[in-house]
Amino acid sequence: MKLLAGNSNRTLAQAIADHLDGPLTRAQVKRFADNEVFAVIDENVRGEDVFIIQSTSYPANDNLMELLIITDALVRASARRITAVMPYFATPVRTGRPGAARPFSAKLVANLITRAGADRVLTMDLHAGQIQGFFDIPTDNLLATPVLAQDIRKNYDKTSELMIVSPDVGGVVRARSLAKRLDADLAIVDKRRPKAGESEVMNIIGDVEGRRCILFDDIVDSGGTLVNAAEALIEKGAAEVSAYISHGVLSGPAVNRVESSVLKELVITNSIEQPLEVNNCSQIRQVNIAPLIGEAIRRIANEESVSKLFD
Repeated sequence: MKLLAGNSNRTLAQAIADHLDGPLTRAQVKRFADNEVFAVIDENVRGEDVFIIQSTSYPANDNLMELLIITDALVRASARRITAVMPYFATPVRTGRPGAARPFSAKLVANLITRAGADRVLTMDLHAGQIQGFFDIPTDNLLATPVLAQDIRKNYDKTSELMIVSPDVGGVVRARSLAKRLDADLAIVDKRRPKAGESEVMNIIGDVEGRRCILFDDIVDSGGTLVNAAEALIEKGAAEVSAYISHGVLSGPAVNRVESSVLKELVITNSIEQPLEVNNCSQIRQVNIAPLIGEAIRRIANEESVSKLFD
């Protein structure tokens, strides 16, 4: 088994390698003067089972191109099997009215990864479950829920006092799964989007008065939805509001919004490598998912069940 890292999140890649007690494969992933991606594998990978650790986080297009070129280099170096390990898969599903001239971006990216030569994909908390079906190769979608649930148990003495809150109707299944693990109650924020990138809370479904609320979702991008939901919960009488999110995209004014919000804490995983602005924010904390991804890689390499990680 070989582990190879792109440039999207080398810190996580090294943590995964440390968990598996092995080194990262020597490789050069650089840029020419015109910013064209250049990749060379500096070790013999002929006949090897190779795992490329590369998220498509910002800059998404550059990181995707790195993944494709590294994959092609491994194919030409006669690797036996290539697994694209994408802790964060950034491409959305199509939205909009039927018949509109919009791309199926996730399907296009899935085709690119497959045609480049990947034999399977390992990712975590896809934004939409149907993306898994867009791939014509085996795809494992890990869940951060067990890792985040463990952190909640560690930091909250009485989980019976908690109220797990889905920030929208679409995330109810995800939030219910966490609530079930913690034996906690569930509430839902009913919101609408006047336009892309904006949200407006319409109602809170569930009695949150006096409860310690935890907003649970897969992605926090600009932070507007999260902050609005937290304010609505406080207005309805919640004692405090924290948020647990799988992927901290945190683009634009997100950090400033979190710092000036009523959120007690925002907890994210380290699926995306964060800038200093995020690392220095006292209200944002990261949970390590390297053991989860490392164990999934070990199971794939040994032809063992990955789904049993979530039993």
